[in-house]
Amino acid sequence: MTDTPRLVVGPFNRVEGDLEVHIEVNDGMVASARVNAPLYRGFERMLEGKDPRDALTITPRICGICSISQSVAAARALGAAMGISPTPQGGAMAALIHAVENVSDHLTHFNLFFMPDFARPVYAGRSWHGRAVERFTAIEGSAVRQSVEARAKLMHILGLMAGKWPHTLAIQPGGVTRAPGPRDKIRIETSLRAFRGYLERVLFGAPLEEFIALETPEALVRWGRGDIGLFLEIAQDLSLESLGAGSGRYMSFGAYPLENGHGFASGIWEGGIAPLQTTGITEDLSHAWMLGETAHPMVGMTRPDEVMRDAAYSWCKAPRLDGRPIEVGALARQIIDGHPLARSFDGAGVLGRVAGRLLEIARTQLFMEQIARDIDPAARYMVQGKLPEHGQGVGLVEAARGALGHWVRIERGRIASYQIIAPTTWNFSPRDAQGTPGPLEAALVGAPVGQGETSPISVQHIVRSFDPCMVCTVH
Repeated sequence: MTDTPRLVVGPFNRVEGDLEVHIEVNDGMVASARVNAPLYRGFERMLEGKDPRDALTITPRICGICSISQSVAAARALGAAMGISPTPQGGAMAALIHAVENVSDHLTHFNLFFMPDFARPVYAGRSWHGRAVERFTAIEGSAVRQSVEARAKLMHILGLMAGKWPHTLAIQPGGVTRAPGPRDKIRIETSLRAFRGYLERVLFGAPLEEFIALETPEALVRWGRGDIGLFLEIAQDLSLESLGAGSGRYMSFGAYPLENGHGFASGIWEGGIAPLQTTGITEDLSHAWMLGETAHPMVGMTRPDEVMRDAAYSWCKAPRLDGRPIEVGALARQIIDGHPLARSFDGAGVLGRVAGRLLEIARTQLFMEQIARDIDPAARYMVQGKLPEHGQGVGLVEAARGALGHWVRIERGRIASYQIIAPTTWNFSPRDAQGTPGPLEAALVGAPVGQGETSPISVQHIVRSFDPCMVCTVH
């Protein structure tokens, strides 16, 4: 046995916001980890006392890369308080706008955040390293340039239907502010065809339907086409399937609510599917620099502890479902929606999370194409409603990184309380009162640490497999 050194990994580059990971290393492996979100922002406090409609303007500014997710959650929460829902076509258009952002986010993560780590000199000499350098070197790689161009063209849909990105006001409790005309429908379909062309030519290297038809990890690793083929070659060589294993507990609030259900289903998964019951959600504050008691977000509060007591080590609260940590994200959504390839990665690590994200890109493309085909320019895209003097509402959506919830209480026509639990709050939570680590903290245990490594590459791969957005984490 050796002495247990302690390392602080961070700040991380290519991560939205500030992040530190404190690890203890024993016998060349991570023995324990504590994840720190070191920046307090206070958006939940800013909203107190405001006109409820201000949430539609303020909450999207929590984040510059998933602002539409915040818009949709705020609109849903206010709509619930008002007792209204979007019109069927308004809800479908909001889902399309949201899906464009989520797919763009997944594409950015794969090409700009995750894959550049494999172009590092530490992997020089591997058979695939030269190709990784050519394709994924930060800023300069050919795959990086191609993905940025494809993403920009896809996001023309947001300029057309959301007015701007980020921080649109197009999504409202009763639908969307702009009804698409016949020409808009043609433009949307044209943009989606062009994006499919990029996906099938570059990222997947084959028709999307062929990738969606894969059912097992063995079939996946034989894919061998497009940039995904290079990733899978790297994953096999580095055994990424066993790095950063998850708990096998997953949650989805359900992505893209439509008139007849969700685009991707809601539920809980732990060896089997179960219906989602949000009454069991609480936020534990025992290891967060926050004042208050463990509570459901509808009655919880955000009060920073300026003393920063010793037992705490993060500004991130510890959300729990029925007292237990739970993983959220693209893999969780695809497992809960029932895709066989995703379910074969139940409890998986880095490979499974990235595979879930790639699978979701393909499946969401088909979803967006169907929404575009069904656009009815003659339909109604907005319904009006009135804010109550007293009321409450919940907005549950799926951002690219997982389950996002907004809980609002209105008193005397003003926001009395506004609580947000973001995906990275779930995944990067600190320990709770029972000492149970959050999903990332648990996934890091057992990660190899090489001799002399001060910023272990295995830790970085695991962290990036969750695709953290720390600015959302602490609101």
